[in-house]
Amino acid sequence: MEALRAWRASSNLLGFAASRAATSSFTAKPLYLRLRCCSGAAATTNQKPLPQDRRRRSASTSTSDRDSIRAIRLKKVEELRGKGYEPYAYKWDRTHMTKELQEEYTHLENGEVREEAAVSIAGRIVARRAFGKLIFMSVRDDTGTIQLYCEKDNLTDDQFEQLKEFVDIGDILGASGSIKKTEKGELSVNMKNFEILTKSLLPLPDKYHGLTDVDKRYRQRYVDMIANPEVADVFRTRAKVVSEIRKTVESFGFIEVETPVLQGAAGGAEARPFITYHNSLQRDLYLRIATELHLKRMLVGGLERVYEIGRIFRNEGISTRHNPEFTTIEMYEAYSDYESMMNMAEEIVTRCAMATHGKLKVDYQGTEISLERPWRRETMHSLVKEATGINFSSFGQDVESAKSAARGLLGIKVGSSESTSLQSCSSVGHVLNEVFETFVESTLVQPTFVLDYPVEISPLAKPHRSYASLTERFELFICGREIGNAFSELTDPIDQRSRFENQIKQHNAKRAARAKVKSTEDQGDEDDYSYDVSLDEDFLTSLEYGMPPASGMGLGIDRLVMLLTNSSSIRDVIAFPVLKIQQ
Repeated sequence: MEALRAWRASSNLLGFAASRAATSSFTAKPLYLRLRCCSGAAATTNQKPLPQDRRRRSASTSTSDRDSIRAIRLKKVEELRGKGYEPYAYKWDRTHMTKELQEEYTHLENGEVREEAAVSIAGRIVARRAFGKLIFMSVRDDTGTIQLYCEKDNLTDDQFEQLKEFVDIGDILGASGSIKKTEKGELSVNMKNFEILTKSLLPLPDKYHGLTDVDKRYRQRYVDMIANPEVADVFRTRAKVVSEIRKTVESFGFIEVETPVLQGAAGGAEARPFITYHNSLQRDLYLRIATELHLKRMLVGGLERVYEIGRIFRNEGISTRHNPEFTTIEMYEAYSDYESMMNMAEEIVTRCAMATHGKLKVDYQGTEISLERPWRRETMHSLVKEATGINFSSFGQDVESAKSAARGLLGIKVGSSESTSLQSCSSVGHVLNEVFETFVESTLVQPTFVLDYPVEISPLAKPHRSYASLTERFELFICGREIGNAFSELTDPIDQRSRFENQIKQHNAKRAARAKVKSTEDQGDEDDYSYDVSLDEDFLTSLEYGMPPASGMGLGIDRLVMLLTNSSSIRDVIAFPVLKIQQ
């Protein structure tokens, strides 16, 4: 409400700003500014400012307007320095944040003044309006917004003139004075002294139109956060989530470690890596696509509970769910299996929900998500059968029959471009996974552990102790998105080598199938990175020294933050996402 009042109040500044610009000593002839709140807006040489309603309807600040405003403000910087004031201060001693003042003095009656309360605040001016010898400004800091009550009688003539002539919306101001609540009930700092701490040269976004260009919001996140204060709340929540994750896993005895970002081999997942060249070593290096293999080496070395929160890099597609760099937590615990990691996943997510919402029911895009434990646990085979009526276990090793059944479900013809992915499937397990991704994933809205994946798509997971051709692996889905992935870890070095070799064959077969389809769309998605088992040779060597029985899990922090902040795109929860080059 404070921010809303600030924006509403700022609209009254328009006429004042125009009249001040007309008498400004910065131009040789009268200059009138068409200002919208939180903006320096359009400069014009018309003799009469536009009526307020027309100003509101005029378009957003153009490049030429922006340049004009910048030139005017640069002139103000020069004049301030000419008067002996430095518009880019070194520091400001403040006694309170705005939220502290709002909480401490909320009880004041309308019109009540506390002259004995000496306070000092600092923040960005987001609105201002003037009435003769009285100026109101709204200042926002990291915790909220408060009004500055600037009365000429409380300031020297020079100070009041400086406030009128040189202070613009967007400037960062330090102010000190007493506390009062206005007759209209607005808590204010009754300003006795001020200092321009940072002079803003560029106008802030037009509040009537807002910063609505999504691409610009991502490119200029700092402006996005100024124009839309709720955006900063997303990143505050993100910080709280990461902190809560650390507290949770460390309460179970895990220790945080760091593994290389630059690696001699990209391993631990099947993904196309970013490749760079190291001049001194005269060799290619890869940005990591997972932290898994190095963390498992730590288990071999004797650390029994380890985790890492870090950036992962994959040179693949971009969507509302995927960004080339993203953040995960990966953890490994000796002498446990994937049941332990299901419990850990529930613990992490529920604690984060309580830390950010104070409850276990959250709204996501209009749907209530219940995080109450225990969560649903169901096998991939059962979910697919439930959704399609087909029991893929009945096909045994007959991959062609499985493909035929899948084509019928998907409604595609043999040889069509749509069947490329299906045609490259080398096992019933791969076909099952294709059907699962198409028909089941999006339906898993409430928290669901999908259990027991086929061995062909789980090269690092231990064989299921009860069911042949399956592994002890789960993926956690919430809102139709994969949030976590975990295994009972494979510790047999011979089996692990064989799995890697099979994975490479499957990858190369998929590449070959894609290469046959010469459409532009498929060529753009083609993975041209060649895999070789030698890339993971050191990891295989470490397993031969012996890794204890263990479970491991990777959990996507960005997607968890999306859930807890009701964000529809991963770009909304990454401060500076990777974007295409502007044309």
